[in-house]
Amino acid sequence: MLGILAAIFIIQIVYVSFFTLRMILTLKGQKYLAAVLSMFEITIYVLGLSIVLKYVNQPLSLIVYAVGYGLGVLVGSWIEGRIALGYITMKVIVNDPQSNMANALRDNGYGVTSWIGSGRDGHRLVFEVLAKRKNQKKLYNSILELDPKAFIVVTEPVMLHGGFWTRGTKK
Repeated sequence: MLGILAAIFIIQIVYVSFFTLRMILTLKGQKYLAAVLSMFEITIYVLGLSIVLKYVNQPLSLIVYAVGYGLGVLVGSWIEGRIALGYITMKVIVNDPQSNMANALRDNGYGVTSWIGSGRDGHRLVFEVLAKRKNQKKLYNSILELDPKAFIVVTEPVMLHGGFWTRGTKK
């Protein structure tokens, strides 16, 4: 029985990891890759479910199935975080309108669009930076090194078109 429980556990982790990745790929517009992944996902799912249904009268098999599912979500999320698909946009606001941060980020290869904004206490330098998601932490840390008081908001753009961003991000 221990071998069966181990098989259920491993199959669930693999299945749910594939499920998580497929969903993320679909949301990121990678429909063909998601479709291929889904073929493996459903095969693994049917295998796991058939084993569990054979032992449905054993509560431990259902518990192992559920625990494997939960761990599969974590593993799938971890894998996606490591491959970091897509792009992020950071909107940054610094108190000093004369800050050289935008140029420093441009020198590091980032596309930066900047403008002067008005805040409660005066003018601020506002800019947006586009980066690959896998570079998010590096960019974030670079901004904080240049200005530890910078206000930063991170979003994920859905579509990109034109400008330096699309030329620079296709590499």
